Amino acid sequence: MTVRPVLGIDIGGSGIKGAPVDLEVGDFATDRLRIPTPKKSTPKKVGAAVAEIVTHFADLIGDGPVGITIPAVVTHGVTRSAANIDKSWIGFEAQKMFEDLLGRHVLVVNDADAAGLAEAHFGAAKDHPGLVLLATLGTGIGTALVHRGVLIPNSEFGHVEIDGHDAETQASSGVKDRLGLSYKEWIPRIERYFQVVEALLWPDLIVVGGGISRDADKFLPKLRLQTAIVPAELRNRAGIIGAAWLAAHQDEDGVSDLTVEAATERALRHAAERTTLVRVADESDQVLPDDQAVLESAAEE
Repeated sequence: MTVRPVLGIDIGGSGIKGAPVDLEVGDFATDRLRIPTPKKSTPKKVGAAVAEIVTHFADLIGDGPVGITIPAVVTHGVTRSAANIDKSWIGFEAQKMFEDLLGRHVLVVNDADAAGLAEAHFGAAKDHPGLVLLATLGTGIGTALVHRGVLIPNSEFGHVEIDGHDAETQASSGVKDRLGLSYKEWIPRIERYFQVVEALLWPDLIVVGGGISRDADKFLPKLRLQTAIVPAELRNRAGIIGAAWLAAHQDEDGVSDLTVEAATERALRHAAERTTLVRVADESDQVLPDDQAVLESAAEE
């Protein structure tokens, strides 16, 4: 039986790219389609571009799900921030909009998180048994944390404060380009960034993505770190591949479409149940009066 490819779509500041993904090999099943991101990248205009990509590949993907990356923090299908896209995405029910628009199941995920999952399942961190940090170096610094193949979403470690500054404003490859820094001048900045993050997380492996990873040999071997650090393998395909993988595996991996309120209620209910179990267990260890008399009698004998 032939398994249909799953469509992944990557929404970026300059382009919206999509391709069906063969999840057996972790690569595009056919050439991708790219549409320029609308100058005013509102949900309505971006949604129209996404719908065009889905229509283009409809015959190949059938009625399957679609994974969509977006440069934003995403919790329970709601975009909580907006980087390089219109601010109207902040607090927007993105997943619901795409599902209503496309008439199919959709998963919306942070772009760096999607890339991290792709590298963990098909790329530089494939089958890694520990904690992996993916850092995409571009205009800013995007991060993803994956532990034993499981995503820990929305890490946003590109925004940790280092020496009084937002890290990405000092160490991204975008800063290198904007200031015209040589690799020799830029290396202390990115080294400082990775040293701080490594001290916070103690990862087992760091994977570096973004366009600058093509020149990994010019800077990675020169970084003084305790953690192994390697370039990403999937490059600009990672977001699309990771989004497709998540869309296809969301049920078995526990990705939920619960609202924040419902998820909170469920967590509180489980916490109350655990508290009750602990209390019952504690009480069962207590010696009741009749039992105490038996124990005292046995001791006298």
